[in-house]
Amino acid sequence: MPFHDAVEKRAPPLLAGREALFLDFDGTLTEIVARPELVFIEPTLIALIERAQRRLGGALAVISGRPLREIDAYLLPLQLPGGGQHGAELRVHGNATPQRRVWPGVAAAAEQIRRRFGEDRQLIVENKGASVAVHYRAAPERAAECQAFMREIAVQFELGVLVGKMVVEVRPRDLHKGHAVETLMRRPLFATRTPVFVGDDTTDEDGFSWVQAHGGYGIKVGSGDSVAAFRLDGVHAVHSWLADSTATVSSPGVGRR
Repeated sequence: MPFHDAVEKRAPPLLAGREALFLDFDGTLTEIVARPELVFIEPTLIALIERAQRRLGGALAVISGRPLREIDAYLLPLQLPGGGQHGAELRVHGNATPQRRVWPGVAAAAEQIRRRFGEDRQLIVENKGASVAVHYRAAPERAAECQAFMREIAVQFELGVLVGKMVVEVRPRDLHKGHAVETLMRRPLFATRTPVFVGDDTTDEDGFSWVQAHGGYGIKVGSGDSVAAFRLDGVHAVHSWLADSTATVSSPGVGRR
């Protein structure tokens, strides 16, 4: 049952060190921006993630609609376990080569979408390989147009449709963040831990549902209805929660001789 904005927001407990933590990227670790490539990384974020990793014995992963190579580029020198493109890419260990799945129907759909919107200066067509997104943040009045066309494409190529914050995406129907979390939770690094998923968008609801069905909890970032049991107000609240959870964890080299 979704938790509505009218319901009193509950802050999540601090991490105890026994969790497996799954973090969305855009809107959770970083603020949403007009274009995906303009994302800004707070100067303290990488050190904060490193402390959280140590707190959790390494059981921290990023689950994003972005390809993992983009996450890696933004979080250098970190290379985290995670799921890219909603789980089409999976990386169990930080230095491992991601495992990738390929769906031929997505390539054909991408070509149709490119023909329709590729030269449109108000929109951004993002071909991720396993899914295709149309961003209309610069033209929110065109949301209905974009969503209607993408639903037509989804029917034609037997794909699923996902509507997010100023974006609509077509992807394989069995591809979602809950599946990515499930796969990682089978691995020794994450297994036996309490799963916790943090995210801000409708794309994260599958992740919330999976962790809460398996003894963990979800944390919704920002406003909007959600099945998540807990809520944080925004990106800075996520950073504060991570900082409070890792307050006793030293930075690399601190206290060593």
